[in-house]
Amino acid sequence: MKDKIYIFGHKKPDTDSVCSAICLSYLQNALGANTEARILSNINDETKYVLNKFKIEIPKILNDVKLQVKNINYHKDFKISIKESVYNAFFKMQQNDMSTIPLVDDKGQFMGTFAMKDIAKKEMLGNNTTIHTTYSHIINTIKGIEVLKFNEEIEGIITNIDLRSTTFYQEEDILNKNTILIVGDRHSIIEEAINKHIKLLIITGHNKIKEEHLELAKKHKINIIYTNKDTYETLLTIGFASIIEYYHYTKNLVCVNENLDVTDLNELINKTKHSYYPVIDNANKCLGLIKLSDLRDIHPKKVILVDHNELSQSADGLEEAEIIGIFDHHKLSTLGTIKPINFRSMTVGSTCTIIYELFKENKVKIPEDIACLLLSGIISDTLLLKSPTTTKIDEKVFNDLVKITQIDAQKLAIEMFKANDSIKSKSLKEIIYLDYKTYTVDKRTIIISQITTLNAKAILKQKSSYIKFLNKESEMQKFDIMLFVITDIFKNGSYILFNDKAKTIIKDSFGEDIEEGAFLDNVVSRKKQILPAIMSIIK
Repeated sequence: MKDKIYIFGHKKPDTDSVCSAICLSYLQNALGANTEARILSNINDETKYVLNKFKIEIPKILNDVKLQVKNINYHKDFKISIKESVYNAFFKMQQNDMSTIPLVDDKGQFMGTFAMKDIAKKEMLGNNTTIHTTYSHIINTIKGIEVLKFNEEIEGIITNIDLRSTTFYQEEDILNKNTILIVGDRHSIIEEAINKHIKLLIITGHNKIKEEHLELAKKHKINIIYTNKDTYETLLTIGFASIIEYYHYTKNLVCVNENLDVTDLNELINKTKHSYYPVIDNANKCLGLIKLSDLRDIHPKKVILVDHNELSQSADGLEEAEIIGIFDHHKLSTLGTIKPINFRSMTVGSTCTIIYELFKENKVKIPEDIACLLLSGIISDTLLLKSPTTTKIDEKVFNDLVKITQIDAQKLAIEMFKANDSIKSKSLKEIIYLDYKTYTVDKRTIIISQITTLNAKAILKQKSSYIKFLNKESEMQKFDIMLFVITDIFKNGSYILFNDKAKTIIKDSFGEDIEEGAFLDNVVSRKKQILPAIMSIIK
């Protein structure tokens, strides 16, 4: 399956950025890509209205695009059940060139880790006479052949009789119900073992049990296995049939969540100095194992940016992602990419206009709901074609989309602007930060907040409160200029409020007679009218 590509707009999503992301995602998927539209924060009321009206699901929030553990090509699904044998764990580690493997229960929950050193420690200490395992694990480990099976679970003491028969019969309690006897062709001992009701009889070499002894074993329900291995080799290997759960393993080891940032992982590695880290999800299910060398094989998240191309306006961690495309109608920033990308920048009033052009160029039919979103984005960003950013291309696309959707665009625009005009339920701070952009010009930080409303009077009644907030906020956040623009689409102009520190620059930008709450006739565009006027004075 192709890697997922995330498509999103800027940090303060508006109707144009959200609709263009959704529509571009539809187009890319129609062309064979695997994309998903996302948003970087909660959407405004206007955008909610549009998505609800045309029955489009709100995209999920993408918190960041930082490199995470899941972007590393670690040993996914490398784990083993705690009920498995030491033998199976050993060979799985060997086949994957690993010395440690995570252990899980029957639900996939992480239980601990098992390592080559655990096997070495047990064998070196010689504590290998008692075994807790299963009939099946023994068969698999010693390459055995099933003869009689009455119990799947096998627990007992491994015994090999190397005494002469006369000496053996003088010994007591060598054989009992907990004995796992490994023996060759010593038929008298085999008969005695069966009569003592031992747990398991393993016949080594190419030897076979006598028919009368086999019938006796059936009567006493004795488990029997044949193996072509000799007695010595069987003794060496049977211990590996042990169930890991009853062997020595590490229960407490530092795990890493698949969503952990790689920068945080590196800090953890520097502190703990481990060579391996089990990877788990939020439900503590083990996903695999990461070792230090895996950090060289990282696959960044792939992203496409719409309606912006500035690092400060984009997702956190963008510098760690792979940008494969940018579709925008704003000025170019200093954002760079490692590889060549698909870049489309047009002097138009809406990103949705660009997306429409992409549909036409790729000869992909535009579904009605997608056409409705494109139209809504253009209405929002061009203020129903009244913004000075509006171009002939926007007008043509607008008219094409009206024909496709058969929508009364004037009515839709009024409904959209009314939906975003619910300032009564919002605090002063929320209103100012509904839609704002941050710019840096000549080392000065400029914040331009803009709201489109049909009720500018309600805001201007609290003019002094807004000015007070702008002064306090700009001081606290160290903003040089903080401008609040209240745009009245039907008056085709905007009222402006600003912090005291910016008064001189604002007057120089818009005229000496400009005061707090002044109305700027025919000024509705932050990008094409307000910001350029301020920049011309600063520079």
